[in-house]
Amino acid sequence: MDYRTAGVDVVAGRAFVERIRTSVESTRRPEVVGGLGGFGGLCRLPAGMRKPLLVSGTDGVGTKLELAQAHGRHHGVGIDLVAMCVNDVVTSGAQPLFFLDYIATGKLAPEAMAAVVEGIADGCRQSGCALLGGETAEMPGFYGAGRYDLAGFCVAVVEEDELIDGSRVQAGDQILAVASSGVHSNGFSLVRRILELQGVGADLPLQPGGPAVLDALLEPTVLYPALVAALLAAPVELHGMAHITGGGLPENLPRTLPPGLHGWIDAASWERPPLFRWLQEKGEVPEADLWNTFNLGVGFVLVLPEAAVEAALAVCAAQGHRAWRLGEVRAGAAPDAQPLAGLPT
Repeated sequence: MDYRTAGVDVVAGRAFVERIRTSVESTRRPEVVGGLGGFGGLCRLPAGMRKPLLVSGTDGVGTKLELAQAHGRHHGVGIDLVAMCVNDVVTSGAQPLFFLDYIATGKLAPEAMAAVVEGIADGCRQSGCALLGGETAEMPGFYGAGRYDLAGFCVAVVEEDELIDGSRVQAGDQILAVASSGVHSNGFSLVRRILELQGVGADLPLQPGGPAVLDALLEPTVLYPALVAALLAAPVELHGMAHITGGGLPENLPRTLPPGLHGWIDAASWERPPLFRWLQEKGEVPEADLWNTFNLGVGFVLVLPEAAVEAALAVCAAQGHRAWRLGEVRAGAAPDAQPLAGLPT
């Protein structure tokens, strides 16, 4: 017996590292020290920072991986992995500095794994952070052949006196929504249950003449770091930001509001994208569950003074993001004792 007959091919693992080297090196930042292959990745802080704070985040892609693997769509979930981490850390006004990935699989499938890493590198390039290193673990008997799971880890940096933590949010501040690209990477346990019960095929159109349901569901998560950097460089005065992930607006927007304030949302300020209407109809999902599971078309939220609204909307448009007035911050607790007011019940 040897390690290969036990299910782990060390030679193939080394070949895989060489295969992805170009993708990894394409994300390099000036602060990175050394190259791929060490026991730890090295990275300096950006030059000239006065009082830097490191901001860290970690996340995965969840059961969206089940759909992606079943239909051979691997590049997009690599982007998702980066997005779920970097979109969190930039809410503090930080710039992503470096990213690490962890891929666990039953048996190394070089084509699929290379597509995942290329997606991760793509997400890192778009976010301005270095793919500093990672780990690929073959775990035969734990994961089935051809199955894999992903985890990502991001470190960002911000000047301490430029930290955005919601402490400056006040009554009268406006809430802007920035559009999502779809479900992003949350709620897929419910999504898959709906597909299973409806027997939905990969080619079923979302609506006449529209994209296939599968294409809409597997659309990668939008990356927001470049937008946040552009807003800060404009400069636009930002009091708070929220990444709308699991729990939707009701759970995530209040995380950027100080005690004594609540958000009021105008649910009529945007048209719910067709994908969410399709999921609600096919799954007979109650309205409250929709709001508490999905982003419903709102992927990111900006909280800022009225005087900064027009400038923020202009920057969003220039960066290719659709944005609109979503609501406002009001004093006191929400009248219905919920985290947000103005939502349909």
